Amino acid sequence: MSRTLAARREKNRTPEKKPLEAIQKADVLLEALEWIRKFRGKVAVIKLGGSLMEDANALRHLLLDIVFMATVGVRPIVVHGGGAAITRAMEAAGLQPRFIQGRRYTDVAARDIVEMVLAYDTNERLAQRIEELGGRAAPLNFRTTNVLFGEKLELEGPDGPIDLGYVGHVTRVDQATIANLCYAETVPVIPSMCIDEQGEKLNVNADTAATAVATAMGAEKLVFLSDVNGVRRQKDDPDTLIHSLTAEEAQRLIDSGAIEAGMIPKVQACLATLDKGVRKIHIIDGRLRHSLLMEVYTSKGVGTEIAKSR
Repeated sequence: MSRTLAARREKNRTPEKKPLEAIQKADVLLEALEWIRKFRGKVAVIKLGGSLMEDANALRHLLLDIVFMATVGVRPIVVHGGGAAITRAMEAAGLQPRFIQGRRYTDVAARDIVEMVLAYDTNERLAQRIEELGGRAAPLNFRTTNVLFGEKLELEGPDGPIDLGYVGHVTRVDQATIANLCYAETVPVIPSMCIDEQGEKLNVNADTAATAVATAMGAEKLVFLSDVNGVRRQKDDPDTLIHSLTAEEAQRLIDSGAIEAGMIPKVQACLATLDKGVRKIHIIDGRLRHSLLMEVYTSKGVGTEIAKSR
């Protein structure tokens, strides 16, 4: 067949004869366009941790999603933990975990391992992977630029405060450094550690660190990547996923027992964050390929969205 004839036939093809797959792809792009416009220039804090950090394939797709978001104008900020890698390093060093009221006590030897594994190895590797995937990223740790400041966290006990060692909570975030990186289209990558007024480095729960960053930066969205697909009416049934909740509805589910076990503190942290100005919080399954893009850039999403009100 000559090129002229082929071109004429292509010109005369009707829309109905075009490949269905191509049309579906175009529909997806058009649906995403509305959300791309809406969130351009807005901050989204993404908390990485848990089993996701151990799944190289899932992590790669998630970092690709983050590169996409930065490319289309969202300003993503990554806050991460690294629990499994820290546990392995502690076991290799012969350190036995010690818990007080369900919280890990962190002595100086454990703190030093957390610093090396979390603040340096994991933090710098994540930033490097984002760069390798075509994005721009900056690791923000104690030997580059620290942005989280805090103080020691103490538990209230029957006989007074209980010391947890080198465990802290964030009291101040260096907003200017983070904002400047976001403005320069560079993804800040922040480990969940802080430093206190005496210069001591403290281990921080990654969820609360992400919450502190989202609050300080006035984030449009705070995304918690989990190993479940979101909040469920029945915790063991993925098909009972609740796609959208108001703060009041979420509290009712906690009070009724529908939300239980490990999901309770996560949802309570979400509600506290909404009270501090973050507009929407998402809980999604980070193991699902491109779950971050589907949650942010489609109308229905794939996880649970919690907002102050509808």
